[in-house]
Amino acid sequence: MLDEKLRLELAEFSAKLMALTAQTAPKSKGEDSIEIIIIKGDEKDRLAEKMIEMADEREKNFIRDGKSVKKADAVILIGAYGEESVGLDCGACGFDSCRDFRNAERKERKDFVGPNCAYKLIDLGIAIGSATKLSAVIGADTRVMYRVGAAAKKLGFAKSDVVLGIPVAVTSKNPFFDR
Repeated sequence: MLDEKLRLELAEFSAKLMALTAQTAPKSKGEDSIEIIIIKGDEKDRLAEKMIEMADEREKNFIRDGKSVKKADAVILIGAYGEESVGLDCGACGFDSCRDFRNAERKERKDFVGPNCAYKLIDLGIAIGSATKLSAVIGADTRVMYRVGAAAKKLGFAKSDVVLGIPVAVTSKNPFFDR
């Protein structure tokens, strides 16, 4: 069994390495629109409490995921700013052209801001995939969670338009599965 101080240091170091690989992940047109934040300690606990609180207005899985975040040693928030199109006129955002997309009203919706360029959201997925792949390689316990990002936006921890969270733990059993 790891010494508690060492275990926490390894969890934080794992989160930092995951942030590194998310930052260096490929981006559409080489344009970085990814936000990466690591939270721990009291901020992490505030995030968990906000998730549990959100269950009153949303659904019970906010409680389940909030309890998981309480067990985490750190949480990585990875988000995307999706307001700038990559200029392909591909229509994946739901508009006929990037010009129509740029002229669309952007607003805060239920959890996130939209509309968003699909390629910026793909960049978000690649960054998250890079971070979680590394966590698997180094042995840190993680799980990607939508509800973490929704609560982080409500608390103002993240400024990007769409955010997901990855709780990180270094334990003998992954606390984010078999919940």
